[in-house]
This record gives sequence, C-alpha cells and structure tokens, in this order.
Amino acid sequence: MKTSLATLLISLSFSTTCFAKKEAAVMTQIKKEEAILSGGCFWGVEELFRKLPGVLETEVGYTGGNIPNPTYEIVKKGKSGHAEAIRIVFDPAKVTFEAILNYFFRLHDPTTLNRQGNDVGNQYRSSIFYKTPQQKEIAEVTKDKIDKSKKWKNKVVTEITAFKEFYPAEAYHQDYLQKNPGGYTCHYLRD
Repeated sequence: MKTSLATLLISLSFSTTCFAKKEAAVMTQIKKEEAILSGGCFWGVEELFRKLPGVLETEVGYTGGNIPNPTYEIVKKGKSGHAEAIRIVFDPAKVTFEAILNYFFRLHDPTTLNRQGNDVGNQYRSSIFYKTPQQKEIAEVTKDKIDKSKKWKNKVVTEITAFKEFYPAEAYHQDYLQKNPGGYTCHYLRD
C-alpha cells in the first residue's frame, strides 16, 4: 500500500509540474505579426521603431527589387529596384498595424518622391509592403487619412505594394545607430 501511495503521489506531482510548465509556456507565447516598411535610410527608421512599445524586434534589409540577394553595394546605386527597408516584428495585442503606420508617417516625410533628407534615389522611397489583404486595406485607409489631414502641404506619395521577399542587410547595418551613437540619420518624430 505504501508503495502504491508513494507512486501515486510521485505521479500526481509529476503531472502537476508538467501541467504547470505547459500552462506557463502557453501564457508566455506572444502572437507576432510583421510589417515591412521603407522610408529613407533604414538606420534612422530602425532606431525610432525599436522605441515603440509593442515592437519586439527589428531588422534592416532590402525589398521591392528585381534581383535576388542584393547587397548594399548594389542597392545604393539605385538600379536594382530595392528599397532600404525595415522588418518590424510586433505584438498586435500591444500595438496594431494601423498604429505602426501612423508612427511611420510621423517619422519620415511621405511627400518626397524617392528622397528623405540628403538621401536621394528610389532606394529611399516611402513604401508599405503589405503581407495580407487586411494590411493592404489598413495601409490604403491610413495613407488616405494622412493625406486628407493636410498635415503635409504636399500630396502623400507613399507607395503601397505587395510584399515579395525581404533580404536582410549586412551585419554592419543591423542596429547601426546603437553601435554608432550620433551616426547619420534624417529621421525624427513629427507631431
């Protein structure tokens, strides 16, 4: 009887521990979504987005072009069709895609075609690369709302295009302004 009772207690203890671990794992799982945006040099865009509550991770890279596996040396010439972009992984329970876009429209000038500050070329264009029909709809509504707000004296030229492929930029571009405080950026939050 003692052996059965001990076995039962050990079994119960093990089951309770396993259940508690599974419950904790489920509770710590976070639903994640991605946004792919371009708004000029990716260093400044990344630095501002990393500060937005609900953003879990950022990565800079290239998207929207016509050649596979581009490098900075190729993209900077403006002939590959790629934009310097940022991949934003976020928790939609803390920040919505619409809120991400509203923040995006504050941190760059969406009225300058293929330009942000001193950076000129189609690789510096303002773009939203949607990954789902819902993201496309939210992007169109948000862009229209920003344009109609007359916050900008010129028309918003941000392009909204289907996402195809994201190529991470070279390691020295990742977290650039964290590694190089005071490095070049033309991005700031506008009220």
